[in-house]
Amino acid sequence: MTGEPEFRKLVVFGVGLIGGSFALGLKAAGQIEEIVGFGRSLASLTQALELGVIDRVGANAGQEVADADLVLIATPVAQMPEIMARIAPYLGPQALVTDGGSTKSDVVAAARAAFGAKAGQFVPAHPIAGAENSGAAAARADLYCGKKVVLTPLAENTVLDVARVRSAWEWCGAQIHELTPAEHDRVFAAVSHLPHLLSFALVHDIAVRDNRELFFSFAASGFRDFTRIAASHPEMWRDICLANRVALLDELDRYRAQLDELRDALQRGDGAQLEATFDVARTARRAWASDKP
Repeated sequence: MTGEPEFRKLVVFGVGLIGGSFALGLKAAGQIEEIVGFGRSLASLTQALELGVIDRVGANAGQEVADADLVLIATPVAQMPEIMARIAPYLGPQALVTDGGSTKSDVVAAARAAFGAKAGQFVPAHPIAGAENSGAAAARADLYCGKKVVLTPLAENTVLDVARVRSAWEWCGAQIHELTPAEHDRVFAAVSHLPHLLSFALVHDIAVRDNRELFFSFAASGFRDFTRIAASHPEMWRDICLANRVALLDELDRYRAQLDELRDALQRGDGAQLEATFDVARTARRAWASDKP
């Protein structure tokens, strides 16, 4: 990459999979000069430093964001309000803040409460590129290559500021889409948050049985594929489920109604109804999969 980097200084709160991969992506593209990391433990920050994910461990958040070009908050969503409140008084006028949270309405409300007149400097984002592994060691420069990142711009954002945050994610290889915060939360309650809830529930149901070893010993590829996401970070998914609980409850109710229909068909011995449901699902799943790169 030739020419000057687009961004001089990035401050990352949370240098795990999401934050660390953003940092590495910008580094690989040659579009950042310096990356400063903050986290909950010195051990995780030291690891991020040793792995080259960050260039420095931050000591004073206010001092670091004062002259930053870009700030990424990549912590569990429940931790974001405190971080926003902590940095708001010191945020320089040139700094743009984005995030990696899986919910948006709650994060936007927290940003408006914390940043006040500076709310226009916050451009919310959600990278659709997670994995069951976490921590700085899981971060990689190509995590976002070809993956979707959803921006949910605010009315307070300028067109240029949205374009600048879009550019940062695009340098990491992401494909950018835009939704409103409410649209985002409804969509992801159905296609992300509910599947995680179901996967956790199934594994938990078996894990608490007295004869769980017997069940797990016979679990094969179908169980493995369906439950892969149950290996995800419990704290992060606790926060996501609670933050998006209104939309998630709606989706859970719809799913329970679907299960009730299947249960009734089983009880009646109605094979035609079961097959019809399975056929619609198979057709939709195959159509969706055929659109994947």
